[in-house]
Amino acid sequence: MKLIDELYELYRNKLTGDEEDIDMLAFAFLEEMDREDLLSIIRDMDNQELYDLMGLYLIESLKGKFASENYGQRRSPIIHHRNIH
Repeated sequence: MKLIDELYELYRNKLTGDEEDIDMLAFAFLEEMDREDLLSIIRDMDNQELYDLMGLYLIESLKGKFASENYGQRRSPIIHHRNIH
């Protein structure tokens, strides 16, 4: 994606690339954008970029939703019975 390439080129020698730096860069970028700016970026995406964006959004949103509801703690643990003989 052109946007990612441009951001990477601008900041690759200024940041370490760890998770905190990437989060800071992403949130700083989003702070500067308004709705129309974001929609323009989305309109310029090809199909694969749009699917990737939506896929990541769905995955992260569902992870957050399940985590906030403590979903994994309510399920009974899966016990695998093995025949040791």
